[in-house]
This record gives sequence, C-alpha cells and structure tokens, in this order.
Amino acid sequence: MTEPSGETAPEAPEDVAPTEDVQEDVRQGAAEPEEPGAAEESASAEGPATGEEPSPAEEPTTAQEPAASGESDEPATDDAPEEPAGPDAADASRESADTEPAEPAAEAAGTSGTSGTSGTSEASEEPGADGDAVAKASDTPELSDAQAELAAQRELRAKIEARKAEKEGPLTSGVKLSGTAADLLAAVRAVEGGAASGSAFYEAPEPAPRRPTPEAAPAMTARPPVPAQAPAPAAGTTAAVREVLAKGGAPEALAGQVAAALGEGAAQALLDDPWQLLAVSGVRPEQADGFARALLGAACGPDDPRRTVALTVWLLERAALQGHTALEIDTVRAGLAGHAVPDPGSAVEEAVSTGAVLVFQEETAEEEPEEDEEAPGAAEAAADEPASPVLLGLDRYALAEESLADGLARLVKTATADAWEGSELERAAGAHGLVLHTGGEASRAEPVALAAAARERGLRTLVAVHADGGRRALGPAAADAVTIAALLAGAAGPGRDEEGAFALDLLVVLDAPQLDVETAAMLVESLPDGCRLVLSGDPAVLGAPGAGQVFGDLLAARVCPRVASRVPDPGPLGELVSGIGAGELNQVEAPGKEIVIVPVRDAGEAVHRTVQLVADSVPRAIGVPAEQTQVVTVGHGGSAGTRALNTALKQRLNPGPGRFGGYDPGDRVAYAPVPGRTVTGTVLSADSEGLRLRCGDEELLVPKERVESALRHGWALTAHQAAGLRWPAVVVVLPGDAAGGLSRPWVYTAFGRAERHLSVVHGVDQALPRAVAEGVAPERTTRLRPLLEALLAVPEE
Repeated sequence: MTEPSGETAPEAPEDVAPTEDVQEDVRQGAAEPEEPGAAEESASAEGPATGEEPSPAEEPTTAQEPAASGESDEPATDDAPEEPAGPDAADASRESADTEPAEPAAEAAGTSGTSGTSGTSEASEEPGADGDAVAKASDTPELSDAQAELAAQRELRAKIEARKAEKEGPLTSGVKLSGTAADLLAAVRAVEGGAASGSAFYEAPEPAPRRPTPEAAPAMTARPPVPAQAPAPAAGTTAAVREVLAKGGAPEALAGQVAAALGEGAAQALLDDPWQLLAVSGVRPEQADGFARALLGAACGPDDPRRTVALTVWLLERAALQGHTALEIDTVRAGLAGHAVPDPGSAVEEAVSTGAVLVFQEETAEEEPEEDEEAPGAAEAAADEPASPVLLGLDRYALAEESLADGLARLVKTATADAWEGSELERAAGAHGLVLHTGGEASRAEPVALAAAARERGLRTLVAVHADGGRRALGPAAADAVTIAALLAGAAGPGRDEEGAFALDLLVVLDAPQLDVETAAMLVESLPDGCRLVLSGDPAVLGAPGAGQVFGDLLAARVCPRVASRVPDPGPLGELVSGIGAGELNQVEAPGKEIVIVPVRDAGEAVHRTVQLVADSVPRAIGVPAEQTQVVTVGHGGSAGTRALNTALKQRLNPGPGRFGGYDPGDRVAYAPVPGRTVTGTVLSADSEGLRLRCGDEELLVPKERVESALRHGWALTAHQAAGLRWPAVVVVLPGDAAGGLSRPWVYTAFGRAERHLSVVHGVDQALPRAVAEGVAPERTTRLRPLLEALLAVPEE
C-alpha cells in the first residue's frame, strides 16, 4: 500500500480562495477548532443510506441522513490545522493542514533505541524487446526507496533544466504587457543575463523532436544503477548554523533543517538575511521577524527588502502546498499587506527584479471580428474584454509546467496515427499520441484492457498507478503494473536509453487526477518520441496532493481526445457515490448493510463510536477484520481528527508504551518518504538504524532521524491521504467541528474508498447534504491550460 497522498494536499478550511489563502495564516496558523458542545441530534428522515448499524445491541440505532436544505455554506478544504503556540519557531506546528509530509519538528527529538534494517532498491532483470535478457545492475548501492526516489528525481530534474536551456526563441506568453505588468516583465528581463533564476522560462516552448521515431522498437537497455543520495549537511555546517540560531534566540534543534535547506553556506546566509529562516517548513513570518530583530536590531524593519522578498517567496510556496502553481499579483500584494509590508507593490517589484519570483501574463488568441452591419459595436465589445491576469510564480513550478506542456505537445506531434480495431478507447489510442479517459472505479478495467490489447499488437506497454494498493486492486493485471514512484525511481518498469527515455510504445496511467505538475513533467520527459500516453482517472475525486491540476487542465484545454466510460460502479455503494458526483445525496437501499449511518452528538462520542465500529461492530456484523478497516476524517487537528482517533485506536487495537519513538511493533502507520506521497503499512521492528515497516509486499526502513518528522499512526487518515486507495470497509468520521471542511469532492473521495461496507459517524447535521449539493472545492491557479492551448490549438475549419 503506497503513496495515498502524503500530507501535502490543500486541506485548510480557511483557504476557500487564493486571496483568503495568502491573507490568513492557515498553513500552520489556524488554531484547532474547539470541541463543540452537545449538538441536537438530526431528526430528518432523508439520507444516503437506510442500512442498520452492525451492532444494534451496542451501537446507536441507524439514522437516515438529513435531507439537503437550501441554506448556503462556504466550501472549504480538508483539514483544520493547528496554530503554533507562541512566537518561538520551536513551537511551530508539526502538522500543517495535511499539506506537509509530516510535522516539521521545531524540536528534533530523536528516536534513539529504534531498530530496523536498511532496505535496498534493487534493479531486477528486464527482458528487451528482442527477447534478450538484460544484465542486472550488480553495483547498485544499497538505498532506501525514499532515497532512491529523491535521487532519481534530482537527476531527471537536471536533465529537464539542461534540455530547456538548449532551446532558443522568445516565449509566446507575456509579450503584450502594459503598465505594471510591463514594468515587472522588464525587471525580469533586465536580470536575465545575470544570476537571476528562471531565465530559461522565457525561451521557446515549441518542442523540437529529440530523436526520430524508430521504425522498429529497439532492444531495451539495462536499467542504470540508482544514483547515490545527496550527502547530508556536514557536521561543521550544522554546528555553525546552531550557533547562529542560538544567537538569534531560535531553537537549536532547527539546525539540521536549516543546513539542509540553505546548503553549505547556511550560517552566513542567515547572518546576511535572517528571513531565510522561512525556508524551513513550519517557520512562520512572525517567528522569522523575531529572529531577525535579535540578529540585526534596529537595522531591520517591516519594509526591509530582504524581508519583503522572503515573504513573497513564502506566500507562493504556501500557495503551492494548496495546489497553486502561481498567484494573481493582486493576491500576493494583499498577502504582503496582511503581514505589515508598507508598500506591497514595491515589494513585488523588488522580488521580481532580484529573480526570486517570475511574472507571467498568458496571451489570449486575438480573433478578428467578422464584419457585420447589424452589430457595429462588436469590435468595441471585444476590446473591452478583460485581459488575462498578471501572475507571479516560482521558477520550479514554471519550469515544470512549461516542460510538461512541451513534452505533451511532443508526444502529440510525433505519434504515428494508426487504425486500431476494438473499443472506443482503443481506436482513440491508436490514432492519437495523447488520450484522456474518465470514469469511476469500475472503469479502470477499460485502460487495463487497452494495455493488454496493445501488448498483443507487439507494442512495449506499461500500466502505472498512483498507489501500490491501486496496483493490487487490478487483480491478475497487477503483475504488469507499477507505481509511478517506482517507475521514476528506476525500481520497476522498463530500462532507459542513453538519453534517459523509457523503452515504451504505450504508457497507461491510472489515477491520473493524483498527478502533480512536477511528477507529471518528469514522467512525460521520460517518454520517447512517438510513445502514446493514456491518462485515466475520475475527475470528481480530490485533486493532486502537490501543486498543479494536470488532469483537470488537460480536460479543460480540449487539445486531445476524451473518452468517457459508460461502466457504472455496482451495488449500493456505487449508487451512493455516483449520486454524490452529480450533487445529490440520495437515499440508497442497503439490504446487506453496505451503508450504515451512526449519528453522534459531539466529537467525544464520535471518537468512541469510531473505535467501537472498527474494533467490534464491523468485524462481527460485516466480517471485515479491524486491520482491513480504514478510518477517514477531515483533518489532523480537532477533537476528532487523525491525531485523536489514532490515539484512541492504538489504545484499543495495539496498546503499548511506544518505546520506539512513539511506536510499537504492530502499529499501523503512514509514512511520507517525500512530500506528496504516503506509504501505509505496519511496524515490524526497530533497532539503532530506525523503524522497519511492512508496506504491502515490501519492507521499508525509516531512518531514526526521520521517524518524528515523516511518520504518523495510520489507523485514521485524511481523505487526501486515502485518495488512490480502497479498503474492504471504511469508517468516515464527521464530527460537528468538521462541517467547514466538507466539499463535494471530499465527500465523493471519502465515501468512495469503501469496497464492501461504509459506516458514516455523522455529527454535522445539514452540512453534509449541503456540501454535496453546493460545496465545490476551491479553484487552483495554474498556467498549464493556456500553455497547452498555445502549443496544441486546433485550427478552426
């Protein structure tokens, strides 16, 4: 079971829109909601189910879901994060709105005494297209899966940047600016010849074929050894940073994180610019301000250019955690004003002129109005249409979006059209280099069948999924599927040629809505010219845990064929989830107790009933053991969030002293090896190196220095973490203080994780039907759609 979504998804209830996002401190700052008082039990007779509680002798009687009311409710995202206590960076919250891989640990408590053995990522023998066996990379260094993935991503990112730097010509976007936008763009171009980052983004996006499409599939090359992980910060660097932190009154426990974030010269960088402390996850502006005052005294103020630039970058980084790859310039100015920056406009110009951020304005296609004597004002009306907004973004996401757009355009233009017989999806894949496929859980069989048919045609074909649990759900086809993380890390899948491209003719990606823009860019850049790409997924689920909305942008851009599945999800659960996707919380007949509603009055009762369901009622009445039942709730914080539920579930299901960094053998855990990806599993053992986990069929080692920051108990997850996975039984917990975090995509995703049985611990009254009817998830600001439209615009006939 792998990578449900880390904890990098936008789940802060305050973050309804980008403007509110940057004006309110929600990443770490929103206080956990207080436990609500006893609420009146819902008396409505309508609801999503009519099933009975599995244990009527010990549980409350089943209540039907209240009908949707006409009242409006502000949509919000998944989590209710905690406010760090006090101005000291040491008290920064360890869990930020399900948008961090783990708690960034202002106090780095170690886990001495933990045990385990180091896992290895070993290359397996892969047959070539001509049937030759491929030699095994015997000199592959022993690395954990997380280390291998990070190292492979760094290597691929370097190749992408080198490829972008080789291209020539002006970028088509951002060339017709005026006023402030023109001034900002001029400031960027003024520093292009210097050390400013991001200059490569103003180069031509037109894809140049890297190699001619081969007439015949070449033999697969051996997979190269996994590159070594970047070395940890030197002891001297960390010691120097510790001295600077102590001088500024910051906790010395942050030294390792600061050294890793700022590199070898971290200590001097902090002395020169104390606001660089914001580069450490979990540190807030007011904490960095206090650190700067301690180091600089009267020499710093709210308008210090170092402060304003660091705050601008911090706002954009924080927005990326909630899915945005860019923000409108007015939104950034409003966020800076909220942090007492006297002149936000000048602050933005300073950040752009130093190259810390980039400015964009996508150029819309200008259509000549048709001459019509009956509509003399048509030209004037077109001239009055508002121009596309001026956006600010960070170079890493700008590079990823432009590289992804280039790569997708290359696949579209280099694919050779062929007439394939078969289903609609097969015919579309044969004729086009890029195809989108949409549908629910049952529709996953269609792209898998496409892959099987392509293999029969002699094509080198691979199926990739978001999570290992999704791979095992494919049944017999799972043997031919890999996870995206393993594919990119080189731990699974085909070998690469001398240019780093996969030996593939067709790649089918399931769970495509979970692709963030950086992962998608690395994946597409690794595909050879002429390779076909099919992206399949359910557009109604929660979006990717990282920045971007690749699948949604592709659907909206209309630059490639889209095939919608007509296969419905079966049974009462399928009927319920399908109705939610259409905005209706229907009453569903559940004769086999597939759906059960458990009404509760407050959060304390919600925790009690949840533990009772998992440990007793569901195993006894439904026949699903506790280890196959997953709890899903709105956020980490709150009186019935993942922390409270995991504490109660551990006490009931696997009590112990937590002698290995808070964990005991047998504990269910969620491990985030990299931001945006979570691996779920069980603790096997521990030793001086760290904790050893069983995750599906594999064993992972969590180094002891990462146990506190990257590991959580996993009996309860958020919906973002659970996306891409399914369990035989799911208990969705909705306490009263979770009402503000509900939206239609959240409910659709949470309820859709159940295969056989769904229990809903319901304490939000009318907020649930209202969220299904009206609760649309906040829009993400991205640039991929206009980039794709500019590269792949279909000429009108």
